[in-house]
Amino acid sequence: MAYEIKPNTGSLFKNDKMKHDKSPTYTGTVNIDGVDYWQSAWVNETKDGKKYFAQKFNRKDAPTEQPAKKAEPTSYDLDEDSIPF
Repeated sequence: MAYEIKPNTGSLFKNDKMKHDKSPTYTGTVNIDGVDYWQSAWVNETKDGKKYFAQKFNRKDAPTEQPAKKAEPTSYDLDEDSIPF
């Protein structure tokens, strides 16, 4: 039986697959108003030394972002008669 998240609840687990320093400390899933999200959390510290969680939520059904294509340079054939000044 697969684990099913109840509405408006979630779970976080220690991230044991951290690839670099900016990887989240914890990852998991959460359901908010019937929509499933991937959840990421980082343990941060204020200037005063107080620890807190910074969190990010991404919809599970959202399309993955593709890098924007660079526009191809456009060349124009201009002669002196076509320049308006």
